[in-house]
Amino acid sequence: MSYTAIYLHCIFATKNRKRFLQPEHDQELQKYITGIVQSSKCNCKVLAINNIEDHVHILIKIHPSISIAKLMQDIKSNSSKFINEKNRYSYKFAWQNWYACFSYAQSQLKNVINYIQNQKQHHKENDFEKEYIEILDNFQIKYDKNFIFE
Repeated sequence: MSYTAIYLHCIFATKNRKRFLQPEHDQELQKYITGIVQSSKCNCKVLAINNIEDHVHILIKIHPSISIAKLMQDIKSNSSKFINEKNRYSYKFAWQNWYACFSYAQSQLKNVINYIQNQKQHHKENDFEKEYIEILDNFQIKYDKNFIFE
């Protein structure tokens, strides 16, 4: 028997960071993404999820048998298909190619959950680019500002 507790804060954005995600559909999208993550195929658990018009934050307890890349591919491809099948837009919806995932200790989860749950308030004061760069800097991740966003 293996015992693991791996917690990831995952962030991904709409293609070209367009403000396409409509607030009246947030709950439906979040439930759908939660279903993908918690399916028997992924076998993970969503601890927090929230989005604003141009990006999504999810805190996931990930199962060690699934790769982060595979999980993010499943989330993004299935949710974009779901959004497009709803025919709410006159264009084809897509997520940006990139995503970010950051690991946290169990002792940090309360703060991360609070941060995710308060995204709408947070973004009244901070834009997404600034937020994202601050997170990358906090995790000491090297990046090129010319290529950080598509």
